[in-house]
Amino acid sequence: MAKEKSHVAWFLWPFWAIWKLLLLIIQLTGRIVGAVLALALMIAGIVASLTVVGAMVGIPLIIVGFLLLIRAIF
Repeated sequence: MAKEKSHVAWFLWPFWAIWKLLLLIIQLTGRIVGAVLALALMIAGIVASLTVVGAMVGIPLIIVGFLLLIRAIF
């Protein structure tokens, strides 16, 4: 699918540029928060997996954290 190029009137361009900048900042912040949360889940899963009983909870935590990290990267 090709991106459609939108035409912005010259007098609205400054507002459009500020809006695009804000969207970029929000997207990057969301990715950083997602990556930090993923690492926290993975660490909690590793700590929980140190015991045999905790492995039932720890292994799924590690998997969910890993998948969230992949999503935050790509």
